[in-house]
Amino acid sequence: MDFLPTYKHIINPKLKNIYLHIDKNGDIVVKSPRVPMEKIEKLLISKAKWINNAREKILNKKGNPQLENNNINIYYLGKQIEVVTKESTANKLDFIDNEFTLLFTNYNEDEIHKTIDKFYITRAKLTLPIIIEKWSKTIGLEHTKLRFRKTKRQWGSCNNKNEICLNSSLMKLPPYLIDYVIIHELCHIKHKHHQKSFWDEVRIFCPNFKEYKKELKEFSV
Repeated sequence: MDFLPTYKHIINPKLKNIYLHIDKNGDIVVKSPRVPMEKIEKLLISKAKWINNAREKILNKKGNPQLENNNINIYYLGKQIEVVTKESTANKLDFIDNEFTLLFTNYNEDEIHKTIDKFYITRAKLTLPIIIEKWSKTIGLEHTKLRFRKTKRQWGSCNNKNEICLNSSLMKLPPYLIDYVIIHELCHIKHKHHQKSFWDEVRIFCPNFKEYKKELKEFSV
């Protein structure tokens, strides 16, 4: 990187240090207390190699919506699908007869990302309860509550009350990876850790879990 990259700067007086982050779109986000701009620019230049590597790793992940000149592709159940775009009076993503149609008032990337996320959570609430019920009966473990939300780091979680939370981004994944995540969380009802006994339980219902764990890392959350 021979030039200073563009970045978003968020000032937080409560911070003591400068923090550098690459978001899911590959954009640079700098969070810092009030410091001279020269200090931030010097940091960006010194971290040029790390920035390039981090950007490449994020942008090459599967699952990120591809938005370019009104051409949109999204992932759904493991497949990358082209989206038909139409101007409308509301923002909405429809999936009818295996075709995606994105209705939008103004072509604004932030709003389009929100519309896509809303579609995922709607589909997750329709689809995932059926899958978790199937595996719950198979494994013989029942959760106390099921929640859905968009999270940045985890595909799912199971707390001490045996409440399971599933990331709506699971709808990006192929069905066998969705099964793996759900099996993983259900097994946490019995094993509140990642020790050998937990993975032995997972292996019973998902023999290829090691392969699936690795493949899951290829997708953006």
